[in-house]
Amino acid sequence: MGLSFEIVGRDRGARRGRLTTAHGTVDTPAFMPVATAATVKAMTGQAVAATGARIVLANAYHLMLRPGAERIAALGGLHRFMGWSGPILTDSGGFQAMSLAPLRRISDAGIRFKSHLDGSLHDLTPERCMEVQDLLGVDVAMVLDLCVRYPARADEVAQSLRHTLDWAARSRAAFADAPGRGLFAIVQGETQREQRRRCAEALADMPFDGYALGGLAVGEGQGLMFDIVAFTAPLLPEGKPRYLMGVGKPADIVGAVARGVDLFDCVLPTRSGRTGQAFTRRGTVNLRNARHAADPRPLDPDCACPTCREHSRAYLHHLVRAGEILAATLLTWHNLHYYQELMADLRAAIDAGALADHEAAFGAGLAAGDLPEL
Repeated sequence: MGLSFEIVGRDRGARRGRLTTAHGTVDTPAFMPVATAATVKAMTGQAVAATGARIVLANAYHLMLRPGAERIAALGGLHRFMGWSGPILTDSGGFQAMSLAPLRRISDAGIRFKSHLDGSLHDLTPERCMEVQDLLGVDVAMVLDLCVRYPARADEVAQSLRHTLDWAARSRAAFADAPGRGLFAIVQGETQREQRRRCAEALADMPFDGYALGGLAVGEGQGLMFDIVAFTAPLLPEGKPRYLMGVGKPADIVGAVARGVDLFDCVLPTRSGRTGQAFTRRGTVNLRNARHAADPRPLDPDCACPTCREHSRAYLHHLVRAGEILAATLLTWHNLHYYQELMADLRAAIDAGALADHEAAFGAGLAAGDLPEL
């Protein structure tokens, strides 16, 4: 028995689901905070859970380099190592093949990386990728794939698909099945519809526990991304979870949910929190701006997170401008809370059959803009 996924509601193309893993159940659609190196930056595990998050994403490639998958396994696995009791999904390293292109060489066998930490060489094959994620003891492992930059040449996309499909089959063969654990495949194909179709249909014929859409939100624009999601999602097995990797901005998530996506991850809420940016129902707020220096109001008067309950915009502005570490914690906490409320509201709207009204209200809130200056 691997993962269990049940669709419990629908509204147009959107799905309400329940993903059950060895470390708990996740209501979908859901957003996964990014814990690349076994930490959601500036947050404790307890604080992440307090935002409403039930599943986080870590990165197998980075953990393989430091502190090492074998070391984490010897210390009781990734859940114990990072103090997180809920489900964990790990990205495999395929994205790093694109983002760290000067440091890698691709062959039929896999990807050879030159470590960005110390220059040592590491071979990440599909088999080693599965071994690393097994040592980490994660709930959801990802196959090794090959992502290309946008825009890509036709030959680059063809090479990406050839490796992605071959490596997916080898990952499936090497994956250690266990109760409550599963393996997701990744659909590549850039923005070329027929390549997406070919990849999705080939992967759908393999016995995976879920399917991800990779290689999007890399510069193609929201409209084209939505077109590819709407085209690809129906090609995937209906009863399996669908995961849009690396997405995204709140409006991206709302649009992708309407097009049938169940899972998301993105560094935006945490990275923005570390740079003085906050997400609210009225859009993004830059706490560096002088207009907040004497503002006693909360960041978002409709938010119940500790940052908004206990602190003013003036205080947050002061912390950001002073470079205080607490600024990163408070703004990250708020952003993650906002993202989890965003997902909870989407789930409630699907349950009520009111997603269209919810989308309209969401867009109206963004159009209204931030609170007026005092």
